Amino acid sequence: MRTSSFFAELARDEDGGPLVEVAVTLPILILFLFGGIDFMNALYQWNAAAKAVEIGARIAAVSDPVASGLTSIANEVVSPSLASGSPMPDFTIECDGGFAACSCVSGACDGMGAYSPDAMGLIVYGRAGNNGCTAPSSQYFAGMCNLHPAIAPQYVTVVYKQTGLGYAGRSLGPVPTITVSLNAPSSKTKLPFKFFFLPYAAINIPQVTTTITGEALSASAAD
Repeated sequence: MRTSSFFAELARDEDGGPLVEVAVTLPILILFLFGGIDFMNALYQWNAAAKAVEIGARIAAVSDPVASGLTSIANEVVSPSLASGSPMPDFTIECDGGFAACSCVSGACDGMGAYSPDAMGLIVYGRAGNNGCTAPSSQYFAGMCNLHPAIAPQYVTVVYKQTGLGYAGRSLGPVPTITVSLNAPSSKTKLPFKFFFLPYAAINIPQVTTTITGEALSASAAD
């Protein structure tokens, strides 16, 4: 009788109930808090990567091409069957910083040259120096890494594609459309998000791409 009475009283006893509720809800609240912090941080990294690619495309439009011989293609295509001044034949050249190589995807790529780490470094690290990420003295000298410090050449792909501008025999070379991408599908290595609390370091930043029309493909060109 006394035992059953004890259990009956215990069942009606609500002392300590809030502590149980806190023990259940607190881990959930902490998880949402840390998850929210990491989510906002990931969103910031994504936006910074998008802006970095814009800067990279702008530099690529007025600097030496990553495919070192690209500027000679306009002269290479001139032949008895293609006179100087004729429309420039199509070509697509892809330079992958992860592979440190440029490849002819399609078209007339004769003379495209080899992969130039200095040209890729200029795009990634800025005009202040192409061997590492340094603080720029002005916006003009900023590179991709100054917008997102984790960006390095191995995550960047640059594609040069002839889309109708320029002509065969042009002394300054072709006028390609330039696409700079971070984490392109064909890229050898991908840049992951950096999380503070959640163990999901294998989640890569989605591909970020900017396309721009090439101007004077020379590092000495005015911006």
